[in-house]
Amino acid sequence: MIDLLLADGPGTATSLSRRLPVTRQAVSKHLAVLDRVGLIHAEPAGRERHYQVDEAQLARAVAQLSAVGSTWDARLRRIKRIAETIERTRTNDEGD
Repeated sequence: MIDLLLADGPGTATSLSRRLPVTRQAVSKHLAVLDRVGLIHAEPAGRERHYQVDEAQLARAVAQLSAVGSTWDARLRRIKRIAETIERTRTNDEGD
Protein backbone atom coordinates (compact mmCIF):
# COMPACT_ATOMS: atom_id res chain seq x y z
CA MET A 1 0.00 0.00 0.00
CA ILE A 2 2.79 2.38 0.85
CA ASP A 3 4.51 1.58 -2.45
CA LEU A 4 1.29 2.32 -4.35
CA LEU A 5 0.77 5.59 -2.49
CA LEU A 6 4.37 6.62 -3.14
CA ALA A 7 4.19 5.71 -6.82
CA ASP A 8 0.75 7.08 -7.62
CA GLY A 9 0.19 9.76 -5.00
CA PRO A 10 -2.85 9.99 -2.74
CA GLY A 11 -5.37 7.18 -2.94
CA THR A 12 -8.54 5.94 -1.34
CA ALA A 13 -9.28 2.55 0.16
CA THR A 14 -11.39 1.85 -2.92
CA SER A 15 -8.69 2.81 -5.43
CA LEU A 16 -6.05 0.82 -3.55
CA SER A 17 -8.24 -2.27 -3.18
CA ARG A 18 -8.66 -2.38 -6.97
CA ARG A 19 -4.89 -2.91 -7.27
CA LEU A 20 -4.40 -5.31 -4.38
CA PRO A 21 -5.54 -8.91 -3.89
CA VAL A 22 -7.50 -8.05 -0.72
CA THR A 23 -10.91 -6.61 0.05
CA ARG A 24 -11.65 -2.93 0.46
CA GLN A 25 -12.38 -3.61 4.15
CA ALA A 26 -8.95 -5.17 4.62
CA VAL A 27 -7.32 -2.20 2.88
CA SER A 28 -9.27 0.19 5.12
CA LYS A 29 -8.07 -1.62 8.25
CA HIS A 30 -4.45 -1.51 7.10
CA LEU A 31 -4.73 2.16 6.18
CA ALA A 32 -6.17 2.91 9.62
CA VAL A 33 -3.15 1.26 11.26
CA LEU A 34 -0.69 3.11 9.02
CA ASP A 35 -2.52 6.35 9.80
CA ARG A 36 -2.49 5.67 13.54
CA VAL A 37 1.29 5.14 13.54
CA GLY A 38 1.85 8.23 11.43
CA LEU A 39 3.24 6.66 8.25
CA ILE A 40 0.34 8.03 6.24
CA HIS A 41 -2.28 10.68 6.83
CA ALA A 42 -5.82 11.03 5.57
CA GLU A 43 -7.67 13.98 4.12
CA PRO A 44 -11.46 13.74 4.10
CA ALA A 45 -12.93 14.13 0.62
CA GLY A 46 -16.70 13.72 0.59
CA ARG A 47 -17.57 10.22 1.67
CA GLU A 48 -14.03 8.96 1.23
CA ARG A 49 -10.63 9.67 2.68
CA HIS A 50 -7.57 10.31 0.54
CA TYR A 51 -4.46 8.77 2.04
CA GLN A 52 -0.95 10.07 1.45
CA VAL A 53 2.42 8.90 2.73
CA ASP A 54 4.11 11.08 5.34
CA GLU A 55 7.54 10.90 3.74
CA ALA A 56 9.39 12.39 6.71
CA GLN A 57 7.88 9.82 9.10
CA LEU A 58 8.58 7.03 6.60
CA ALA A 59 12.23 8.15 6.36
CA ARG A 60 12.50 8.03 10.17
CA ALA A 61 11.00 4.54 10.22
CA VAL A 62 13.39 3.37 7.50
CA ALA A 63 16.36 4.76 9.45
CA GLN A 64 15.24 2.99 12.62
CA LEU A 65 14.70 -0.30 10.80
CA SER A 66 18.10 0.03 9.17
CA ALA A 67 19.72 0.50 12.58
CA VAL A 68 17.91 -2.56 13.93
CA GLY A 69 18.98 -4.53 10.85
CA SER A 70 22.61 -3.51 11.35
CA THR A 71 22.48 -4.60 14.98
CA TRP A 72 21.05 -8.00 14.01
CA ASP A 73 23.62 -8.40 11.24
CA ALA A 74 26.41 -7.83 13.76
CA ARG A 75 24.86 -10.34 16.18
CA LEU A 76 24.51 -12.94 13.43
CA ARG A 77 28.16 -12.44 12.41
CA ARG A 78 29.22 -13.05 16.03
CA ILE A 79 27.06 -16.18 16.25
CA LYS A 80 28.56 -17.43 12.97
CA ARG A 81 32.11 -16.88 14.27
CA ILE A 82 31.29 -18.74 17.50
CA ALA A 83 29.72 -21.62 15.58
CA GLU A 84 32.72 -21.82 13.25
CA THR A 85 35.10 -21.85 16.23
CA ILE A 86 33.10 -24.64 17.86
CA GLU A 87 33.12 -26.61 14.60
CA ARG A 88 36.88 -26.16 14.16
CA THR A 89 37.49 -27.24 17.76
CA ARG A 90 35.28 -30.29 17.30
CA THR A 91 37.05 -31.22 14.05
CA ASN A 92 40.49 -30.78 15.64
CA ASP A 93 39.49 -32.88 18.68
CA GLU A 94 38.24 -35.68 16.42
CA GLY A 95 41.49 -35.63 14.45
CA ASP A 96 43.64 -36.17 17.55
